[in-house]
Amino acid sequence: MSKGIILRIGLGIDVHAFAEAEEQRPLVLGGVRIEYPRGLAGHSDADVLVHAVMDALLGAARLGDIGQHFPPTDPAYKDACSLDLLKRVAGLLKENEWCIEDIDCVIIAQEPRLSPFRDVMRLNISEALELDIEQVGIKATTTEYLGFEGRKEGISAYAVALLGAQQ
Repeated sequence: MSKGIILRIGLGIDVHAFAEAEEQRPLVLGGVRIEYPRGLAGHSDADVLVHAVMDALLGAARLGDIGQHFPPTDPAYKDACSLDLLKRVAGLLKENEWCIEDIDCVIIAQEPRLSPFRDVMRLNISEALELDIEQVGIKATTTEYLGFEGRKEGISAYAVALLGAQQ
């Protein structure tokens, strides 16, 4: 590490259960609407991937978490687009003089198959944060039918973010 540079790592985790089918919520991951019989339950669009990224970024900058900045009790965030909230997190980082160096994520879902959407998700997140797409990594995995994801009850996502700032 160069003298005068501060590096911080943040970890973000988010989990959402699938909504009941009659709610007819869309499944949104990484800002992509994915054709699937059920969407995720949540106050906003319930984009677990973007929520994990936001928490990783906020955590690395020591700026709290998404519940603090975008509380689920606030009607202003009802059905909010998580990519719009991510742009607001990017603004907070800039205000606090943090530069995003890298983000890496994993989505855990038994279904649907997510690899066809990975590049669009990376593009959506990189554009929202004004990053090069190579600064955003996204992977998807199953749990081999173990746990709530394996039972197709919901989806989780993990993200790590590396921030840098001048000392």
